[in-house]
Amino acid sequence: MKKTLSLVAVLAAGTSQAAGFQINTQSARSTGMGNAAAAWLDDSSAIYSNAANILGVNKLDVQVGDTGILPGIKFTPDGGVEQGQKTTLSPPPHLFFVYKPVEKAAFGVGVYTPFGARSRWEDGFIGRFRAQESALAVYDINPTAAYQLHERFRFGAGLNIYRGTLELKRALGFVESEGTVHLGGSSWGWGYNVGVQVDVLPKVVTFGLHYRSAADLTFKGDADFQNVPAEFQSRLPDTRVQGDVTLPATVAAGISVTPLENLRIAFDANWVDWSSFQELAIEFPDNPAINNPLPKRWHAKWNYHLGAEYGVTPDFQVRLGFILDPAPTPGGTLTPDLPDANRFGVSAGLGYKWQGLRADLGYQFVSLADKESYAPGISGTYNGSAHVLGLTLGYGM
Repeated sequence: MKKTLSLVAVLAAGTSQAAGFQINTQSARSTGMGNAAAAWLDDSSAIYSNAANILGVNKLDVQVGDTGILPGIKFTPDGGVEQGQKTTLSPPPHLFFVYKPVEKAAFGVGVYTPFGARSRWEDGFIGRFRAQESALAVYDINPTAAYQLHERFRFGAGLNIYRGTLELKRALGFVESEGTVHLGGSSWGWGYNVGVQVDVLPKVVTFGLHYRSAADLTFKGDADFQNVPAEFQSRLPDTRVQGDVTLPATVAAGISVTPLENLRIAFDANWVDWSSFQELAIEFPDNPAINNPLPKRWHAKWNYHLGAEYGVTPDFQVRLGFILDPAPTPGGTLTPDLPDANRFGVSAGLGYKWQGLRADLGYQFVSLADKESYAPGISGTYNGSAHVLGLTLGYGM
């Protein structure tokens, strides 16, 4: 079966928080530590970072939060003037619930947005025939269970139920005028995740490993053509549109060290299998003559996260983190429909507890280093930055 990223890939035309179109800021506590969370995060948001770690809750844990992602990517065509995007804020929310009825077992559910992006290129953008405006959101409903098999070994697993929505607007070039096409669609899909947590040295060194499977989604929707000259209208009627997407499989391996009672240092290495994205294709079942598949040939990549949390008091924590996230896109297929660059991030955060309530605030600054594109017809340089601010409120007992 041919694997294409199709509509969803087009809609990622902009900067997400992580490379490709991944979003991994599902907890403000983790955000402040550079998303280094696979080995230690012991509240209900561990449903995302490592299913085994939900056993760290006492009895009941509930979290709700949101993350504001403010991207700013720019493109400078060879021999041309720098162009950018309009200011667009993406607010992927997160909600987690975990209940621990007995000491060795816990159950929960999370609702969050692991993939998505949103962008609006400036009017007159040179790449408007690839993408002008776009919005992508893939929501995950993630029921999860975990069990302690040994005093030092915990196992967790979950089901990922995905709901994806998308919207795209791009320009169409005619002989003496320009028109537009507006595409929209939605899809359901599913996958699974499994994780383990091991106490290498109890209360000092912990190891975590978490796997999230790939998932296939088939988006179906409609295409609306506007401002089409009369001589082209018979070839470009409003019609159905569809395409396949494979969300990448991921592996997170992490280690947490507690050298002091109030200090935790964590490191994660994450593998994302972007190699499932070999082609970008929009398919028009009723008018296949206008299908236009484009090669992408993305590569699987590792990204790295280092973070620390220090308890100033038992109720007040400060956090710091660093991120290295290489882009999966080769220069020969890097175009404005999916702009990308190597990401370098620094993060900071605060946490405060009051009885059973808590609040966490996390911030990341992500720098997108210059990435050269030599794609035919639209070569140049991509770069930019993103600001990420997350707030999570929680209750535990």
